[in-house]
Amino acid sequence: MENRVAVMSIIVENYESVERLNALLHDCAEYIIGRMGIPYRAKHINIISIAIDAPADAISALSGKIGNLPGVSVKTAYSGVGNED
Repeated sequence: MENRVAVMSIIVENYESVERLNALLHDCAEYIIGRMGIPYRAKHINIISIAIDAPADAISALSGKIGNLPGVSVKTAYSGVGNED
Protein backbone atom coordinates (compact mmCIF):
# COMPACT_ATOMS: atom_id res chain seq x y z
CA MET A 1 0.00 0.00 0.00
CA GLU A 2 1.24 3.48 -0.81
CA ASN A 3 2.39 5.67 2.07
CA ARG A 4 1.57 9.36 2.19
CA VAL A 5 3.40 12.17 3.93
CA ALA A 6 1.13 14.48 5.88
CA VAL A 7 1.03 17.06 8.64
CA MET A 8 -1.67 16.92 11.29
CA SER A 9 -2.50 20.14 13.15
CA ILE A 10 -4.17 19.50 16.48
CA ILE A 11 -5.67 21.98 18.94
CA VAL A 12 -6.50 20.71 22.41
CA GLU A 13 -8.97 22.79 24.41
CA ASN A 14 -9.92 20.06 26.90
CA TYR A 15 -6.98 18.98 29.05
CA GLU A 16 -8.83 15.81 30.06
CA SER A 17 -8.38 14.50 26.48
CA VAL A 18 -4.57 14.74 26.55
CA GLU A 19 -3.97 11.26 27.99
CA ARG A 20 -6.14 9.59 25.33
CA LEU A 21 -4.55 11.73 22.58
CA ASN A 22 -1.06 10.66 23.68
CA ALA A 23 -2.18 7.02 23.69
CA LEU A 24 -3.46 7.33 20.10
CA LEU A 25 -0.19 8.93 18.98
CA HIS A 26 1.80 6.24 20.78
CA ASP A 27 -0.14 3.56 18.89
CA CYS A 28 1.04 5.15 15.61
CA ALA A 29 4.60 5.90 16.75
CA GLU A 30 6.10 3.80 13.95
CA TYR A 31 4.70 6.27 11.39
CA ILE A 32 5.44 9.56 13.16
CA ILE A 33 8.37 11.49 11.72
CA GLY A 34 8.25 14.25 14.31
CA ARG A 35 6.05 16.04 16.80
CA MET A 36 5.99 19.58 18.10
CA GLY A 37 3.79 20.72 20.97
CA ILE A 38 3.25 24.31 22.03
CA PRO A 39 1.37 25.11 25.23
CA TYR A 40 -0.43 28.42 24.74
CA ARG A 41 -0.95 29.23 28.40
CA ALA A 42 -2.59 32.61 27.84
CA LYS A 43 -5.46 30.89 26.01
CA HIS A 44 -5.39 27.62 28.01
CA ILE A 45 -4.93 25.49 24.88
CA ASN A 46 -2.22 23.25 23.42
CA ILE A 47 -1.19 23.32 19.77
CA ILE A 48 0.40 20.16 18.37
CA SER A 49 1.84 19.43 14.93
CA ILE A 50 2.53 15.87 13.81
CA ALA A 51 4.55 14.99 10.71
CA ILE A 52 3.60 11.48 9.58
CA ASP A 53 4.56 9.03 6.82
CA ALA A 54 1.95 6.26 6.74
CA PRO A 55 -0.64 4.52 4.60
CA ALA A 56 -3.44 6.93 3.73
CA ASP A 57 -6.03 4.83 5.57
CA ALA A 58 -3.91 4.86 8.75
CA ILE A 59 -3.61 8.65 8.59
CA SER A 60 -7.34 9.01 8.01
CA ALA A 61 -8.18 6.62 10.86
CA LEU A 62 -5.88 8.43 13.28
CA SER A 63 -7.32 11.80 12.29
CA GLY A 64 -10.85 10.51 12.83
CA LYS A 65 -10.03 9.09 16.27
CA ILE A 66 -8.34 12.32 17.32
CA GLY A 67 -11.23 14.42 16.03
CA ASN A 68 -13.67 12.39 18.12
CA LEU A 69 -11.92 13.31 21.37
CA PRO A 70 -13.83 15.90 23.43
CA GLY A 71 -12.38 19.38 23.06
CA VAL A 72 -9.88 18.37 20.36
CA SER A 73 -9.87 19.52 16.74
CA VAL A 74 -7.61 18.24 13.95
CA LYS A 75 -6.88 19.10 10.34
CA THR A 76 -4.66 17.07 8.03
CA ALA A 77 -2.71 18.36 5.03
CA TYR A 78 -1.31 15.75 2.63
CA SER A 79 1.78 16.27 0.48
CA GLY A 80 1.93 15.10 -3.08
CA VAL A 81 4.85 12.86 -2.15
CA GLY A 82 4.09 9.16 -1.94
CA ASN A 83 6.09 5.97 -1.94
CA GLU A 84 5.56 2.24 -2.16
CA ASP A 85 6.48 0.20 0.92
